[in-house]
Amino acid sequence: MFQFAKEGYPFIIFFAVITVLSLIFRANWVTVVALVLTLFMLYFFRDPDRHAMPDINSFYSPADGKIIQIRETYEDELLKEQMIEVSIFMNAFDVHVNRVPCEGTVKDVQYYPGRFMAAFKEEASKANEHINMVMECKHGHVMMRQVAGLLARRAVCRVKPGDTLDQGERYGIIKFSSRVDIFLPLGTEVKVQLGDKVKAGESLIAVSSKQ
Repeated sequence: MFQFAKEGYPFIIFFAVITVLSLIFRANWVTVVALVLTLFMLYFFRDPDRHAMPDINSFYSPADGKIIQIRETYEDELLKEQMIEVSIFMNAFDVHVNRVPCEGTVKDVQYYPGRFMAAFKEEASKANEHINMVMECKHGHVMMRQVAGLLARRAVCRVKPGDTLDQGERYGIIKFSSRVDIFLPLGTEVKVQLGDKVKAGESLIAVSSKQ
């Protein structure tokens, strides 16, 4: 089924109305620009269905985009422990709807104000405006960090503590080019490499060592 993220409708409707009004008043150059922007908004806020075989020992990608970082690091904002971090950069042409990598329960959601530097920079992960969402899965705590970018000025997390989510379920969106970091328990076996292209809810990014 072809569908759009609900956060995109204000943008789609706004530019569609401008397109129609400019046609009525024969403002041709405005019509062209508004039509192009309407089509771009339809493309950008697309929200295709994704299908992957549920697997309690697997972690699927939370975002579409390119793997730009894989490392062991100390997560010092919420979890306060050593984790494996995998970072995914989304350009303006990727699907921007985010999905949960595993089945579990939302434990915490925290918003952090910040800057709007280019999301692919390493320091942007915490310096930029971002939202952390922690889930408790079978294999421990997992955290997703939605990071605003140079153009992306708003991340949206649709869930709240106590919500139970299925693997691959939609949980939020970041508007325009941006980044998602996923923090996994130590010992998790990462299945992607730097530069790999991944799809939210479909691409396997890691497997738990605790079978």
